[in-house]
Amino acid sequence: MIQKNIDEEHNNFRLDQAATYLFKDYSRSQIQRWISQGNLLVNGEIFKAKDKVHTGDEISLDPILENRVSWDGEDIPLDIFHEEEDFLIINKSPGLIMHPGAGCNNGTLANALAFHFPYLKKLPRCGIVHRLDKDTSGLLVIAKNEKFRNFFVDILQNRKVYKQYEALVVGHVIGSFSIDDPIARDPRNRVKMRVADVGREALSHVSLKNFYQGYSHISIDIETGRTHQIRVHLSHKKLPIIGDRLYNPRNLIAKNTPESLTTTIQNFSRQALHASKLKFPSIKGEKFFEFQSVLPEDIQSLINIMK
Repeated sequence: MIQKNIDEEHNNFRLDQAATYLFKDYSRSQIQRWISQGNLLVNGEIFKAKDKVHTGDEISLDPILENRVSWDGEDIPLDIFHEEEDFLIINKSPGLIMHPGAGCNNGTLANALAFHFPYLKKLPRCGIVHRLDKDTSGLLVIAKNEKFRNFFVDILQNRKVYKQYEALVVGHVIGSFSIDDPIARDPRNRVKMRVADVGREALSHVSLKNFYQGYSHISIDIETGRTHQIRVHLSHKKLPIIGDRLYNPRNLIAKNTPESLTTTIQNFSRQALHASKLKFPSIKGEKFFEFQSVLPEDIQSLINIMK
């Protein structure tokens, strides 16, 4: 995966124009083909060639995947939460990577979709139109045709998709508050993001659901979809997510935590973060779709122990 950032000179350029400048070894026609195939992403999301990019946007190119639009199907179990004529709602399990890429050749959600729904191989990234981190569980939209794919990408960019998450964090959250801190890539660790004045706008709304002696069960609504946004924002506010190996590497424990709970938290295998709710307009505009999933067994079990 080749990653570059948009500079001030190319602020507000079309994606295909800016990417042709950034990746000088490739022709504009190649760039446009990769954009349409989903091999060239903007901040981890699929854009159209004509969409505008802005200073600081991260452009990711995976040229190795140029001829892999028909990724091999694999018999990987999928939790089909809901199905409509134009889309699927998947309840993603933790540990499942979205699609093949650098360091991961198979065993992904895209491979599972290609097996269970072979017609999705005709679409870029097998219909995947937004993403969750590998160890985040929860609801995902999968486009079943090009028309809905273009529609969903458009409403996602225009912030018409409501996304709510639930998390277990170390610390006491009181009431509700918003986090309005820009996010940029960490120059010292390209895998991480960080709060930075030079970053892109990022807005999260946090509300307490329950408090368990040093730990909070919270809901988070996000208005923007920056890479690792929730994990970065909560860590920055000294509310690290339990089990987050990247932004809570010491796996902090609250004061006066019983030994049995300490052991459970330290052994929790992934970040305790779940995409619990999705709401978006129908393609015909006459109604809204709304979906909500319960917490997965591992997070619910941790809550039960905290109680």
